[in-house]
Amino acid sequence: MSIKMLGTGFYVPEKIVTNDDLSKMVETSDEWIVQRVGVKERHVSVNETTADLAVNAAKNALDNAGITADRLGLIVAATISSDSLCPTVAGSVQQRLGATCPAFDVSSACSGFIFALETVASLIERRKMDYALVIGAERLSKIIDWTDRSTCVIFGDGAGAAVVAPGENYLSSLIYTKAGSDVIDIPASFGSSPFYEGETKRPFVFMAGQETFKFAVNKMTEDIKQVVGEAGLTFDDIDHVVVHQANIRIIAFASKRLGIPMEKFFVNIEKYGNTSAASIPIALAELNETGRLKRGDIVVMSAFGGGLSSAACVIRW
Repeated sequence: MSIKMLGTGFYVPEKIVTNDDLSKMVETSDEWIVQRVGVKERHVSVNETTADLAVNAAKNALDNAGITADRLGLIVAATISSDSLCPTVAGSVQQRLGATCPAFDVSSACSGFIFALETVASLIERRKMDYALVIGAERLSKIIDWTDRSTCVIFGDGAGAAVVAPGENYLSSLIYTKAGSDVIDIPASFGSSPFYEGETKRPFVFMAGQETFKFAVNKMTEDIKQVVGEAGLTFDDIDHVVVHQANIRIIAFASKRLGIPMEKFFVNIEKYGNTSAASIPIALAELNETGRLKRGDIVVMSAFGGGLSSAACVIRW
């Protein structure tokens, strides 16, 4: 027994920050950002929390699936930007949807949604549940240094969600971690303990660009090859590739290295930027909204990011 997807949904804040807006804040330009990253604009929260974003995405996914919240057996949310350590994002979603099921968060940065999907796939049979909700939600604007042009131009806020049920459509998967903070580091607050004498860091995203780029391209290509092979498929069998929207050049490099046409890769980075754990579920939901996803289609998902971590899976829609 594994899982099948019944519905998807996403939500982004109303406020849009364009590249021209950022050029008034840091030394950058629309041309520089588009050429190097592929982002034209990103959505940024003004008064919504990470949980607010998650709740709206969850409601849209439930509506799309035709499922009511009281029928959920589990809620798992992936995030690195929860506005509170307790309650969790998933717990807040549970309360506000009126669900009564267990709910918890997982944290694996940009790979988080697939880590959460893997968790649900492992638990859905054991707990004998009918439906589960998987969410990726991020308010990254609160952990970005808005004076650092190398990072502030990349990220955005948003949430995506999927309703899943027991089924046989989760064909293969992998999750990977190579621990370390030298390439990507996002320190939490060090608090105000008068006893702590260790190193403190500013609680903002740090990213070594070149090393991140190499890791992303290498892991995406390796992971996609592995999960497609383990599913007993070839690249010709793939209908859609939904990958983490971190950098358009990473996606283009992976497409060329794998020999999978760019036409099969769903790309929306120009509108939302890098939304970390929300990236893949937002892209999947938007692809679903276009009507291009048909029952029986083969979809490959692949993510990479802080941790360092990566994850990939193959699903039959």
